[in-house]
Amino acid sequence: MASEGFVDAAETQARALGHPSARVFTPHPIQDRTDDEMRDIADATVDALIAKLTGPQ
Repeated sequence: MASEGFVDAAETQARALGHPSARVFTPHPIQDRTDDEMRDIADATVDALIAKLTGPQ
């Protein structure tokens, strides 16, 4: 899981390590978000994250 600003880096690293492309990205940037904004981001992405962690590889 990473913010959308790191899509290219995450895909490059995954290919280099031979990992599948099961990744979830959040809106970017993250560092300036309020606690409420972070909760909203978490709420919006938790289902996708759980699906990636528990679904077929």
